[in-house]
Amino acid sequence: MLLYNFFLAVYAKLVAFVGLWKPKAKQWTDGRKDIFRRMAERISPSDRVVWIHVASLGEFEQGRPIIEEIRKNHPHYKVLLTFFSPSGYEIRKNYDGADYIFYLPVDTPGNVRRFLDISHPEIAVFVKYEFWLNYLYQLKARGTRTFLISAIFRRNSIFFKWYGNRWRQALESFEQIFVQNEESRQLLHDIGFDNVIIAGDTRFDRVAAIAKAAKQIPLVERFKGDSRLFVAGSTWGPDEDILQQLINQNPDIKFVVAPHEMDEERMAKIIANTAKGAVRYTQCDEHTDLNHCQVLILDTIGILSSVYGYATWSYIGGGFGVGIHNTLEAATFALPIAFGPKYEKFKEARDMVALGAATSVTSAEELIRWFTPLRDDAILLDRVSSIAKDYTAKNQGATSLIMKIAFEG
Repeated sequence: MLLYNFFLAVYAKLVAFVGLWKPKAKQWTDGRKDIFRRMAERISPSDRVVWIHVASLGEFEQGRPIIEEIRKNHPHYKVLLTFFSPSGYEIRKNYDGADYIFYLPVDTPGNVRRFLDISHPEIAVFVKYEFWLNYLYQLKARGTRTFLISAIFRRNSIFFKWYGNRWRQALESFEQIFVQNEESRQLLHDIGFDNVIIAGDTRFDRVAAIAKAAKQIPLVERFKGDSRLFVAGSTWGPDEDILQQLINQNPDIKFVVAPHEMDEERMAKIIANTAKGAVRYTQCDEHTDLNHCQVLILDTIGILSSVYGYATWSYIGGGFGVGIHNTLEAATFALPIAFGPKYEKFKEARDMVALGAATSVTSAEELIRWFTPLRDDAILLDRVSSIAKDYTAKNQGATSLIMKIAFEG
């Protein structure tokens, strides 16, 4: 533990140093300043607190169904939500489903004691893969009911290595571990953990709720008109490069492109390279002529999930970088899905590729070969769309199982 604690202390100082020129690193550091004072000012000693911890935005979407069920059915609890990453905190710091939202203080023994003394959670829920040793040891020592949800374990992770004893001990802090698949359950069983339930991924419940609550977006309706619509979500530069050829070869199809980051240069490039015209969502009003535009660039946040409801096909970005973004939001609207080659870390993507609801492409030519039959063959399109929709429907239910055991058992 001495080495672990030393590493975290050095890591925090390195992030602070990098923050001199990297905005995200500065947010990581600045967001933790005076955190214990701010927490103490907000959290009352009499509050009954449920603590939900997530790494970033993707894990927040997995924790969100649990938070919303707590608010709905257990209003006597106050929800404390913590993030490790700025990319989650900065986007969701005003989320009204939680009573308190903070960065997670660095996992040093002193920080952990102060954090838990102030927050005094009755129940702690860690989402997917956040394993902070000091927090977990201290939660166990205090007798706090602690759960891990939507978890996935892989054979090559530290828990199953000869040198992973400390990490295996940390898993003993969890009263129940809810995993996504049988492989994870078996791996944990092999090292002596039988408090494991295959519950699935809470994101299936989340995207089902999103689909039910989808908003009408008049500008998108006007842009689409009588055309069919292809939506490309959370795209990066390499995604946009291969999409550009698909766009220009399909002038009768309308496209919405939603960049993951609002990069001015990339958006200008899409506009310049689209033969039939492109326009930015934030630069449109009721007087904008959208009939002669083929591409709508979604340069805003918060509406992409509803935009999928207008689409017939989809592309999910990130697969030429560190990994693809959320495919389930598109699948729940019964959309065939394409994405780049880096998808193996994502169970739902692997599942949908195996089922035929999704495909991985490495070039514009492969993307066009995938799209053309789905454009021209209505029977094929209907079959693939149904596979995507059925997959999301059959995997719902994790939230109710977790709530029953953790809050009603």
